[in-house]
Amino acid sequence: MVYENQNGMMTDAFTYDKVVSAMPEKQHEWEVYSKQLKIEYKQSIEEGLDIEEYKDVIMAVANMPDGNDKEAMANVIFHIIANAKTKEGYAYVEPSDLEGIKAKRVPHTYAKRDIPTGDALVEKIAGAWYGRICGCLLGKPVEGCRAHELVPFLKDTGNYPMTRYIMKSDVTEEIDGKYKFDFIGAKGRKTYPDVIKFAPIDDDTNYVVLAQLLIKKFGRDFEPRHMAEMWIRSQSKNAYCTAERVAFRNFINGFRPPQSAVYKNPYREWIGAQIRGDYFGYINPGNPELAAEMAWRDASISHVKNGIYGEMWVAAMLAIAAVTDDILDIIRGGLAEIPATSRLYEAVNKVIERYENGVSKEEAFAYIHELYDDTDEHDWCHTISNALVVVTSLLYGEGDYSKSICMAVDTGFDTDCNGATVGSIIGMRNGKSGIDEYWIAPTRGILDTNVFGASKAPIDKMIAKTLVQMPGYDHMEDKAED
Repeated sequence: MVYENQNGMMTDAFTYDKVVSAMPEKQHEWEVYSKQLKIEYKQSIEEGLDIEEYKDVIMAVANMPDGNDKEAMANVIFHIIANAKTKEGYAYVEPSDLEGIKAKRVPHTYAKRDIPTGDALVEKIAGAWYGRICGCLLGKPVEGCRAHELVPFLKDTGNYPMTRYIMKSDVTEEIDGKYKFDFIGAKGRKTYPDVIKFAPIDDDTNYVVLAQLLIKKFGRDFEPRHMAEMWIRSQSKNAYCTAERVAFRNFINGFRPPQSAVYKNPYREWIGAQIRGDYFGYINPGNPELAAEMAWRDASISHVKNGIYGEMWVAAMLAIAAVTDDILDIIRGGLAEIPATSRLYEAVNKVIERYENGVSKEEAFAYIHELYDDTDEHDWCHTISNALVVVTSLLYGEGDYSKSICMAVDTGFDTDCNGATVGSIIGMRNGKSGIDEYWIAPTRGILDTNVFGASKAPIDKMIAKTLVQMPGYDHMEDKAED
């Protein structure tokens, strides 16, 4: 291979050993399968794959120095896991295809009001948008802080149990010095409500904006491939995390849904899809089945099984929250759109049963920490562990916006994701008037995003565009134009 240098001379491009190879040790861990083999093993065991006999080999490779030799060994392991069978006697049946999911549902009937219209509908949608944005903002400064540090920190700042935002003014050098988590680092300087000028960039809100742009471009009958196209065209690689980062790279490398969700993706049941489904609930008030189906079209490009179900459940809950105030009906109606034979369905129902049997709020959140170790990256970021935080916050928050989002954050796990999801659902249920102005004020009505062409977006404009994308509301399009 030759090229012309600045002096017009033809020069050999290879000045070393004529071998070209990647450098996995220099790449981000989310993008290198060999760096995540321990997570892959745990994920596979939870899925019921019969791979225990390979544990020692997998762990030995996982402990190798990062590099091409390790990646080559990981390729073999991927092939083994991809072809592994489910263990005999595994207790769950968890399809990832839409028809398979529908076949395993158990219906839930509930009393519902008529779908709101006019100002009442605007109130609901505004509540959902602001509810999500403000719930995200509450948890964002402490995202990644584990409970064993989060709770003492909140106590040090006089905010446990939480009742308000965490402010930068709360964080003295003395307090910050007590903890490994960096409360006054670069992230903190950009996300505390007393220093921001608008709602800051976050993937939990990026995806709501991205879904709105998807519907505008491809319509309500979009397909999974359309969402994959939107990802490539609308954000840079670094806007995506974990399963989404893997899927993005898979798109670039020619994999299409659903293969994009499974090729070297150890995060395939993590929380990433569960934070992406809100908009499909927003534009389908009173129609949880269609909301869940749209969520499936989105989730299946990057997730499988419970990773998909988490997004379908949230989207369905939001559709139901538009037509009933009953928290249990919202939760159970959402569950009716996912397989009753799944781990997520079982786990959420156990929380509900404990709630109905009089378990206290403190015992309910302690139960989640007994089941999942939030110092373990896989447990901290898994769909089910965080879904349990969501359902517990919804139940014990009793429909109060402030109580609900604070519970979703101060227990730990993925704080901004859970604050956003709980805030979105209660915001839809209660409407914007059910959110105290205290929570809304720091946003100044503006949301910043990573989405190309949608930075510093006026929130009220996005609310108006949401109404346009509902059946029967095309006449409002003039109010939603840029």
